[in-house]
Amino acid sequence: MTKVAVGKKIPAFSAQATGGAIIASKELVGEPFVLYFYPRDDTPGCTLEGQAFRDSHTKFRKLKVRVLGVSRDTLTAHEKFKAKFAFPFELVSDPDEKLCGLFDVMRDKNMYGKKVRGIERSTFLFDANGTLRREWRKVTVKGHVDDVLKAAGDLA
Repeated sequence: MTKVAVGKKIPAFSAQATGGAIIASKELVGEPFVLYFYPRDDTPGCTLEGQAFRDSHTKFRKLKVRVLGVSRDTLTAHEKFKAKFAFPFELVSDPDEKLCGLFDVMRDKNMYGKKVRGIERSTFLFDANGTLRREWRKVTVKGHVDDVLKAAGDLA
């Protein structure tokens, strides 16, 4: 399976998202888009990140950039998370980790002294042709969305 790489086109995929949407790579092409991967719905860092994308959503849309969040949570959990915080973008469910594998975001982590495997917070910015232009890995939430927004503005 081809993994994403800066300067390369997005590999083919499709996945279910909130609102009954099926998100397919071929349908994303045509306008720039952001895929941000986060560990888990309704946890402190993931909530702050989602809220930051929500609060900047109008700015992204002015740039004609679509935002999508991705985690391994179920569609039911995503729908609750999206509704609770009024996210104006879809959340993609990846329970089988196909997208996580494609984007190489799964990592071994230490949680309270216990080894667990989870998503490393990461964001990917694609241009309208579906080419990966920027990636952020090991994301720190504070200020991150501003960095993505600036990079999105540089695409124009």
